[in-house]
This record gives sequence, structure tokens and C-alpha cells, in this order.
Amino acid sequence: MSAKRNLSFWEMFNLSFGFFGVQIAYALQSANISRIFATLGADPHSLSFFWILPPLMGMIVQPLIGKYSDRTWCRMGRRKPYLLIGAIIAVLVMVFLPNAGSLHFSTRLFLGLNMAMWFGLFSLIFLDTSINVAMQPFKMMVGDMVNEEQKTTAYSIQSFLCNAGSLVGYIFPIFFTWIGIANEAPEGVVPDSVKFSFYAGAAILILCVLYTFFKVKEMPPKEYAEFHGINLADNKQDQKKEGLFKLLKKAPEAFWTVGLVQFFCWAAFLYMWNYTNGAIAVNCWGVDMAVKGAAASAEYQSAGNWVGVLFAVQAVGSILWATIIPRFKNIRSAYVVSLLIGALGFASVMFIHNQYALFVSYFLIGFAWAAMLALPFSLLTNALEGSPYMGSYLGLFNCTICLPQIVAAATGGAILRLVGDSQPAMLLMAGVYLVLGACCVYFINTKKSN
Repeated sequence: MSAKRNLSFWEMFNLSFGFFGVQIAYALQSANISRIFATLGADPHSLSFFWILPPLMGMIVQPLIGKYSDRTWCRMGRRKPYLLIGAIIAVLVMVFLPNAGSLHFSTRLFLGLNMAMWFGLFSLIFLDTSINVAMQPFKMMVGDMVNEEQKTTAYSIQSFLCNAGSLVGYIFPIFFTWIGIANEAPEGVVPDSVKFSFYAGAAILILCVLYTFFKVKEMPPKEYAEFHGINLADNKQDQKKEGLFKLLKKAPEAFWTVGLVQFFCWAAFLYMWNYTNGAIAVNCWGVDMAVKGAAASAEYQSAGNWVGVLFAVQAVGSILWATIIPRFKNIRSAYVVSLLIGALGFASVMFIHNQYALFVSYFLIGFAWAAMLALPFSLLTNALEGSPYMGSYLGLFNCTICLPQIVAAATGGAILRLVGDSQPAMLLMAGVYLVLGACCVYFINTKKSN
């Protein structure tokens, strides 16, 4: 294995700068999708079902992206071709998705959804899938090109850019409202403030990705093999033999034990993305979500803008807590503490009726998010050190993000009924899930794979 020189700060920054734009798109999706579908006429009990297909597509696409990018060597690079394709598709979808309501189709079709909701649903599928296709190569390039000594620094830079992008994406709707863009629209039509947010996010996304695409030069095959101690000839033969299911059988124990924690964490955050808008509309703006047309009210749309502000506060909490996590002597202790603090933040939302007091809740939720962004990948990549299948395993590991979202989305309507149709109570349930995730940290095995 050849020693790799240390990269400068700006070389590591360039590796991850495109992540800033990708995360703006992801933040816009997570903060506004429930608002968009509620505006289009979705019933609160079926709202979570709109989130099933995107992670399902992620479970199919991400392992394939990892597998084929492990084998890709071309003039553009190894991971960069997938990065560029994912970004282009995401930009196109971001332009069309917020215009779903402008189709003016109200006829109920299959499963009781109108044409606008079906258009929005398929747009969401493509958006979530393309964002993940664009996102994964950044994680893989750090694993490919940064030595072990600098990986913590490189992932810290990536985490900072990730949360900075989230911050920008979350505040876009309220910013455009502040400068005079309409935040209200006819029933069934998405407000211009949301549309302009998606347009701006799409422009920044493609510019940031192009910056990384042209600034970063990936390792050629020979240099990559020397850096990672891989025999190119043997590796090519092995990759032909090893399918994804075979790799899954050989996955290190950390893959499964960290995945168990991931299950509860991502289910919790799906509830946050689904129900925050309705929860604070009820608690802080007094909106009765049982009334037909409530989602078209000025109060509901104002709550939708405030969701972006709260998620921005969450991003700030995540940025600050990410600087504290490395100070823990034990990585599992950092994981447990982060998730428990986040659980407290979630639970408090149910009992708060002042929109500004919610800053504390979402600041604390950011602690859990910081841990979820960094610690699972640190634990897994350490267990996979030197593996020629890093991309394949990271793609498979994405299933531990997608599967819990599918389960949470499929059961969300039923659980909402169990808690008395209370969307604030769904945030309390998210807190319970994080507590369960913290308990499962005990089972994580940190031994390296053979």
C-alpha cells in the first residue's frame, strides 16, 4: 500500500463543495414536500404514503451506483460521471415539481389521487433518487482519495458544507416571502415563494456540482490500486464474481449493528419531515387540520415558512454539535448522548405553543442529526478499511436509511390515528424512536472486517 500525500485544505474543500448544492436541494425537499402535497389536497392520514416510493427507489438505485462506480474508469473519472448525471436530473425535477398544482387537474384517478398529486409523486421519486445519486459520490471520493490521517478533517469539511447547504435551503421560502414574493396561492396551487426557492436551489446545485466536477481529478486505476494496496488483475476477477447479495452476506458486523440504530433514527426524522408543518400549524397558528382547505389558509402557509426557519436552527445546532463530537473519548458514548438530546428536542415540540420557543427544540434535534451524518459512516468505513468494495457497501448501507423511511411512511397514517389524529404527537413518537436507537448503540460491534 503506497503512502498518499496529505491534501491541502482547499483540495479537501473542492472534493466536497458540490455537496453544498446537493444539500440545498435535499433541504428544500425535506422541508417542503409535505407542505406541497397538503396544498395539492393530500389527506393528513395519507401524507406519509407519499414518502414510500422515493426511499424504495433509493434501495434499488444506491447499491447499483456503488457497485458500478467501483468498476467505472473513464476519462471523466470514477465517481464523477454518476455525480453529474444525478445533479442534472435533480435540477430538471426541481424546476417541474413545485408546478404540479398549476396543472389544474382535479379529477380523482387511481387510489383517489388527482392528476396533480400523481405528477408530484413521480417528480418526488425522481428528485429523491437523483439527489441520492448525486450525494453518494462525494462520500465515496473522500474514501477513495484521502488518507486515513486526514479523513476526519475531510468528513468534517463535508459535514460543514452539508449543514450550511441545509441552512440556505431551509430559509429560502421565508426569504422570498420577505422580499415580496407571494406566499399564498389559490387552493391546490403551490405558492410562488416555494417555486422560486426550488428554482434558486436548482441553479446553485448545478453550479456547485460543476465546480467540484472540473476542480477534482480522481485517481487513475494504477495510482488508486497502489494507494489502497489492491492487485488490479485480482480485483477485476473478484468483482466479476462478487454480486451484491454475496457482498451482503460477507458484510462486517458493524454494517448490521449500526444499521439497527439507523432504523430508529431515520424513522424518527421521516416523522419530523412529514408532520412538523402540521404540528406547528396546529400548536402555534391554531389551524384546525380537520377542516377542508386548511392547507390553503394563510396561517398554514405561514407555518410552512416557519418550518424552514426551524430546520435552519436545527442545522445550526448540528454544525455546533459536530465540533463537540470529536471531543468524546468513546464514539458510542457520543452517539448515545446525541440521540438522547435529540429525543428530548422532539418530545418537547408536542408541548410548545410559542413559535420562538421551538428554536430550543429544533436546536437540540440538530445534535442527533450531527451524529447521524458522521458517526455511522465513520464506524462502517473503519470496519471496511482497505476493502475494494467500498462503493458497493456504502450503496448497500444506504438501505439502512431507506428501509426505515419506508416502514415509517407505511405505518404513519395508522400511528396518527392511534395518537388521536394529533400531528404534534407524531413528533413525540419521533422522540421515542430516538430513545430506542440510543439503546441499540450498545449492540454496535466496532471490530474491523477481515
